[in-house]
Amino acid sequence: MTLIRTSLLALSLVLAACAPIPQRAGIPTIWQGSPNFNERKPNFVVIHHTSDDTVDQALRALAGPARSVSAHYLIGRDGTIIQLVDERARAWHAGESKWGADTDLNSASLGIDLDNNGHEPFAGAQISALLRPLADIRERYHIPAANFLGHADVAPKRKTDPSRYFPWKTLADHGFGLWCDPPFPQPPAPFDAIVELRALGYDTGDAVAAIRAFKLHFLPDELSPGLTGRSRALLYCLYQKTAG
Repeated sequence: MTLIRTSLLALSLVLAACAPIPQRAGIPTIWQGSPNFNERKPNFVVIHHTSDDTVDQALRALAGPARSVSAHYLIGRDGTIIQLVDERARAWHAGESKWGADTDLNSASLGIDLDNNGHEPFAGAQISALLRPLADIRERYHIPAANFLGHADVAPKRKTDPSRYFPWKTLADHGFGLWCDPPFPQPPAPFDAIVELRALGYDTGDAVAAIRAFKLHFLPDELSPGLTGRSRALLYCLYQKTAG
């Protein structure tokens, strides 16, 4: 059933791409197609969890009219991969977001939702399945390792997904995202942690939210607020990777 549904979605996208370009209302226009253009090229991948208990609940949210939310891909707990939006189109998954100088991640990224309620470990079959489209996307779009992010990274004031259970190290081991293993190098003095967070890409307009998102991604076991000596050293290690 899932395969049939996915095939129908893909067919509808193909037919939509072949449809005539709609005319602008009230403006006389002659359509003359030009071959001189490129398709939208994403430069980021943003990973989410659905906050739902089943993939059917997630599908109702992502493909139904009730909520203005979508993602390019949804991956079930069993590893089933469902494509919901053509990669050339702008899915509504990141919302109000910022990473570095980019203030519209919806337009610059592909969104991948994982069927997970946010309070449970991610299934092994699901993470194995995730690695396949990530490798394909990286190869086709040449996306840098540092540009595989979580929703909380790009929207730290609003979001906490994917949760502390998400295996970012596993992804980084396959080339998706930054990572540092201890022991971490000691940062020089003086060391401005907020400047370094901003250099990584975090929106530091709300420094507390930015620190919380950083620790959720890289140090989910460190529950104390603020930056400790350990987290500052990790931040410096990650900064070195981006600067190098």
